[in-house]
Amino acid sequence: MSWHPQYRSSKFRHVYGKAASKDKCYDCVPITHSVHDNHFCAVNPHFVAVVTECAGGGAFLVIPIHQTGKLDPHYPRICGHKGNVLDIKWNPFNDFVIASCSEDATVKIWDIPKHLLTRNITNPKKELLGHARRVGLIEWHPTAENILFSSGYDYKIMIWNIDTREAVISNPVKILDAHKDVILSMSFNTDGSLLATACRDRKIRVIEPRSGTVLQEASNKSHRVNKVLFLGNMKKLLSTGTSRWNNRQIALWDQNDLSVPLVEEDLDGSSGLLFPFYDSDTNMLYVVGKGDGNIRYYEISPEKPYLNYLTEYHSHLPQKGIGMMPKRGLEVSACEIFRFYKLIPTKSLIEPVSMIVPRRSETYQEDIYPLTTGAQPALTAQEWLNGINKGPLLVSLRPGSGNVDSLPQYLEPEPRLKTTDHYQGRGEATAPAETQKKSEIQDSGKQLEVRERLPKKDQTHLSNGFDVFECPPPKTENELLHMFYRQQEEIRRLREVVNQRDVQIKQMELELRNLHMVIGMY
Repeated sequence: MSWHPQYRSSKFRHVYGKAASKDKCYDCVPITHSVHDNHFCAVNPHFVAVVTECAGGGAFLVIPIHQTGKLDPHYPRICGHKGNVLDIKWNPFNDFVIASCSEDATVKIWDIPKHLLTRNITNPKKELLGHARRVGLIEWHPTAENILFSSGYDYKIMIWNIDTREAVISNPVKILDAHKDVILSMSFNTDGSLLATACRDRKIRVIEPRSGTVLQEASNKSHRVNKVLFLGNMKKLLSTGTSRWNNRQIALWDQNDLSVPLVEEDLDGSSGLLFPFYDSDTNMLYVVGKGDGNIRYYEISPEKPYLNYLTEYHSHLPQKGIGMMPKRGLEVSACEIFRFYKLIPTKSLIEPVSMIVPRRSETYQEDIYPLTTGAQPALTAQEWLNGINKGPLLVSLRPGSGNVDSLPQYLEPEPRLKTTDHYQGRGEATAPAETQKKSEIQDSGKQLEVRERLPKKDQTHLSNGFDVFECPPPKTENELLHMFYRQQEEIRRLREVVNQRDVQIKQMELELRNLHMVIGMY
């Protein structure tokens, strides 16, 4: 066990976890009883998807993010698989498309309607056929659009290009067959040029996915790996597993030299799997234990000691799986830097847990919200297949800075203000240098101009920047108070913008007066 210093300078030293109140949880959800080691939950700013228990095939639920409380037992499901669903993942560039894989050896792509579901969805948008045995893992490429990776119990990783017209795709663009056993985990680096895998043969591999070349391979007798994760641009890998004495363990590796781990740390003697999550914006690592209710979090530094323990969130409710909200869906006004969705099968409950940085100021905290990954792809599928690598397009989470929503491809583009949702903490998908140069005053001015140009019939759907169809009206007193506070915050922010404009006008008048005086002297 590594020594944790008592005092350390860090803006995230006092981060704490806050569980949502009962009326903000999702109750009466029939969570799956499967023993497969996966998250079983996927979240985006519009929906929570969770794998459910059902008879005769596999199914999962897609619940609107604001539809909290008790779930109707007859709520519609997505149920097109013939075997148990093992993994689900939302498309990072389209919040209305989700992929699922199953024991029936297929991968299916589903279109989720924007309106509330009224009946079961049984027909997928696309079906991917190629694996000989059940498919246990799927991952979307982080920067290229419509590129999907799937891993099966036939020891193969298949790369699919779903940017085609065919409803059934039986030929993947590439098959990676470097593994000799079941793949337990897959993870991409920031630009998607490298793929790290953990295998049941206890080896970690770093692979160039387009060529299939294994660049690095590690096998450590003192660390039996279960999950592996790229740590952003730090050129490091983190793995979770067990030590030779069956203690749960995390290990840190140099991605260019996997011969010896940089750090090994034993956590405890429990038997549950450890799920790692990394936030590249804050350099924080979260370790979630399956079967217990705790969430440990660390800060990663590029130099020794590399792994700095912060603290631990405790809960008496054990989690079976867990989902993670993308950064663009966080509540920045509350200084929320991460949000988990815990699956608690003993209570049939999905419980959101927010990680919050305690700050007294109510203004936007730019130091804890740097530019983050947006919802726009940096590459097309063909560009990536042709060998081009490109980092993700970055956005600002500053309220009112623009649109970071990913709209469904089959819907017509709406005015930018229509998706400017202060509740979700939106940003604008622009290049990093350009985004840093734009000021809040210029962005707010553009939004006001767009609002003036909106047709009257479109304005009737908006209420304080909210789409009333996307965000239903409050049903309880708590929800009403929450909406009231949001409106007060919006009014306060607009007053700040107006005051800043007044100051700018006075400065321009003063400069103009000085210019006239200089001209008069000559």
